[in-house]
Amino acid sequence: MDTTHRGIAEKQLDILIERRARKGEADPDEREELWKASVRAYSARRREDMRAAWTSYHEGQAERHRRTLEGLIAHHEAQAAKLCEGEGVYS
Repeated sequence: MDTTHRGIAEKQLDILIERRARKGEADPDEREELWKASVRAYSARRREDMRAAWTSYHEGQAERHRRTLEGLIAHHEAQAAKLCEGEGVYS
């Protein structure tokens, strides 16, 4: 980082510190409660995202299995029909 950017960053940091000092420091208990609320909200969002992802995964897997099994069923039904008609590999 060049000195111009460093100087700008330092000035912005000074402004932020002065603003915080004028407003007064947040109460530690209040800050902890805000942090806890933030963690709860993040955790809830994460749980919902994971729930949606797992739902999508299982729905997709069910569809893939359905297609595979329907193909296998059709194959075996066709083989059974051929055997019933005397056309199978065993005739």
